[in-house]
Amino acid sequence: MPSNLRTAQIRTRGGALSGGRPSILVVEDTRTFTTVLAHRFETELGVDVVTCHTLKEMRQTLSEGRGQFMLAVVDLNLADSPKGEVLDHALEVELPTIVFTGTFNFHMRESLLKKNVLDYVIKDNDRAIDSIVHAVRRVLQNRNIRVLVADGLAPEESEAVQMLQAQQFLVVHAGSVQDAMDKLAKYRDIELVMVDHALPGSGGIELTRQIRRNFSAEDMRIIGYSTRENPLNCAAFLKAGASDFLYRPFIQEEFQCRVAQSVDTLAQIKKLQAIASRDFLTDTFNRRYFFERGPVLVQHCLARQEPCCAVVLDIDHFKKFNDTYGHETGDLVLKTVARKLRQMIDGEMHLIARLGGEEFAILLRNMDIREATEYCDLLREEIARTNILFEDEELSVRVSIGVAVISAEETFDNYLHAADQYLYMAKNSGRNRVFSDYSITQLFAERQKAS
Repeated sequence: MPSNLRTAQIRTRGGALSGGRPSILVVEDTRTFTTVLAHRFETELGVDVVTCHTLKEMRQTLSEGRGQFMLAVVDLNLADSPKGEVLDHALEVELPTIVFTGTFNFHMRESLLKKNVLDYVIKDNDRAIDSIVHAVRRVLQNRNIRVLVADGLAPEESEAVQMLQAQQFLVVHAGSVQDAMDKLAKYRDIELVMVDHALPGSGGIELTRQIRRNFSAEDMRIIGYSTRENPLNCAAFLKAGASDFLYRPFIQEEFQCRVAQSVDTLAQIKKLQAIASRDFLTDTFNRRYFFERGPVLVQHCLARQEPCCAVVLDIDHFKKFNDTYGHETGDLVLKTVARKLRQMIDGEMHLIARLGGEEFAILLRNMDIREATEYCDLLREEIARTNILFEDEELSVRVSIGVAVISAEETFDNYLHAADQYLYMAKNSGRNRVFSDYSITQLFAERQKAS
């Protein structure tokens, strides 16, 4: 069976034993290791675990169909598997496997790598358990990470493709510079690009430059690689914007570690960006992020001639909550309003942020001024139906909202200023209402009709 087809079939494995969670098979004859591994896998990785202590038990478990396992962690030498027969059986049934072994040498390494195991961990130090948990976590995470490989080979002949697929990554292949750029446009979730120096077209270094014009190092990692014929290729790739570099033919452990480091680095960057962009109290985006991301979304809407509106929302009489009931109650009011906004507004389509104090800003995409005004009125009514319990008293929350249409190129501050002016009008007109150009027009029309 071709290895890429085999990998595709393996990726469909791992059905849950219960509750939709992935499942792992642990084959280990030391009960202490078995107990500790099962506990840590279940509590730290959120997986179901089935344990076996012998090759015989493993065969029986698999034959009985006690679960579709995502992967196996096996001790290489068991009482009834003195020569690694347990690993051979795991591979026979196409079960991705991580080896856990107490003995290791060069010949064993060569044998394991030829058998295409996911990884191997040696029981020779106090960190062995941590290492195996980390290895399993990495494989579980890899299944959700898309990697682009750009080289001039067919996918089934590409060493990079095969090694990444063996590590359970979602792999996309490109055969030229233009093909790679097309794939990047098609698959917006690509996090890592592996680029061969000898890529057909203008070459791997030029592709690296083109990628960096569109994606920063905080958005996407790039690993360049080449043969050892020209040692300056490494410097050329790094200067063009690559995050790392490898020589081929690859050393499997080095390949795995460098890929893992690139993926981990990007994950840490995203984690820090997420922390920096969130308001700690309300778990909405903060003012800084709103003013960074908002103009990008506005330009996107204007370029596509899609309707877009800026919204400013303010909690009515908020100072009273703090002065009368204390700041803890004021914080509870803020969190309650923020939760309602998140529940009612699609965070993938629109943008919600706390500007500061009791004021929130919203960017509504694909809504014209009438739709945005009516939608904000629904928000206002829903928030008004929400009561907060303070001791034996139910406290009601009211908000005023200003909505401004975004229809032309202006500074982002101007859009917010326009929405803020409508908010000011809502406050002066009695609060607990939505004001916009549309609502004012409707109000005048109703008054004329009444007169």
